[in-house]
Amino acid sequence: MNDTGEEKKDEEIEYITEKHETSEKTEKKEEAPREPAVVEAVKEGHKPESEEGRNLKSKLKKRDAEIKQLKKEKEEFRDQFLRKLAEIENLKKRLEREKADYLQYALNELLLEFLGVLDNFEQALSVAEQGADGKTFREGIELIYRMYQNILLKNGVQPIEIKDGTFDPNLHHAMATEESDQAKGPEVAEVLRKGYMLHNRLLRPSLVKVLMPRKG
Repeated sequence: MNDTGEEKKDEEIEYITEKHETSEKTEKKEEAPREPAVVEAVKEGHKPESEEGRNLKSKLKKRDAEIKQLKKEKEEFRDQFLRKLAEIENLKKRLEREKADYLQYALNELLLEFLGVLDNFEQALSVAEQGADGKTFREGIELIYRMYQNILLKNGVQPIEIKDGTFDPNLHHAMATEESDQAKGPEVAEVLRKGYMLHNRLLRPSLVKVLMPRKG
């Protein structure tokens, strides 16, 4: 009897031991080895970065660098623009000053020549006051007249010549008209005031009296 009971206990102990060993082996088998990167990622609390994510980060860094470079170039262009704008403004002011000076003193040489004419007029008047004869006074006035004409010619001012008595509305201004049996068309009968050209441009028209063909 006792032997049979002890045998049963031994069998039960042996069964429990085998079951415990089998359970430990199963648990060890279920714990698969982890990759170092995966283990590290798990420890840090996030999933491992994929290849696509790394490429995206690289592109973003490159794009940030490009944006910074563009901003730098933009500031450089802005500074250059402002400098050029300031230069243009200074040049504009300088040209305006030079233009004002030119307009103010452009006639300097011409006026000096006219002062010479004025000096001669003063001398002629002085001679007339001293009782000079008419011939001497006339000669003095003629001298001044020629001097004045030379100044005008020197500066491109020439009198308008009347050719063949032909009336030219571009050069002549009719102050009076008169009908004539001899006139075949508008003709200049008399020059009331001389006209002048400045080089090839009309300075002032001649004032004239015009003969017109008689009507009927």
